[in-house]
Amino acid sequence: MNNKSIAAQKAQENRSALKSIFSRENIEAILIAVVLALFIRTFVVQAFKIPSGSMLETIQLGDYILVNKFIYGVKIPFVDKTLIPIKDPKRGDIIVFTPPHEPDKDYIKRVVGVAGDIIEIRNKKVYVNGEYDTGPYEIHTDDRMLSEEQSTRDNLGPVVVPEGCLFMMGDNRDNSQDSRFWGLAKLEKVKGKAMFIYWSWNSEDSGLRWRRIGHWLR
Repeated sequence: MNNKSIAAQKAQENRSALKSIFSRENIEAILIAVVLALFIRTFVVQAFKIPSGSMLETIQLGDYILVNKFIYGVKIPFVDKTLIPIKDPKRGDIIVFTPPHEPDKDYIKRVVGVAGDIIEIRNKKVYVNGEYDTGPYEIHTDDRMLSEEQSTRDNLGPVVVPEGCLFMMGDNRDNSQDSRFWGLAKLEKVKGKAMFIYWSWNSEDSGLRWRRIGHWLR
């Protein structure tokens, strides 16, 4: 074998070695990215799409939101155990949680009552610990007033919120399935606090809602 053949063979071997190294590095980079993405989604932040109008006008149909999963503590996946507690949800927080009657679904509502609170609803007005809880976010779209015998929508209670539970309500008060109907949410089933809207699409006119993108939720 002449010198040129030897040189060509070595060059080919070097290219093969470099290709192998780059291929391994690419695989390692992809694996690291996947692990980081799973870690962030599990413990830090997660994206959710809003499928219903129960939180109108605060959150619209077609809004996509980011939820802070770290703010209420680091939880062990699949067992609903808090490993590192930080703080509990407070009244007024908009949170994502799993309701007791549909354990395979995620709900988004506003916290109206926390442990120890007494909740009473009289003719659509919400009272917390005897004080009228009026908020600029709530809306009513149904002029009917239902008695407690007809429904728990407009008249309920008083209900004492026990330890480890939350009383949840949608801002669209006349069109929200919440604690008035299915009971209290468990603190251990809370997934995180809604932060802001990162995308918003109006399916009715196939248009992007530019003004809603980046809107912080309160």
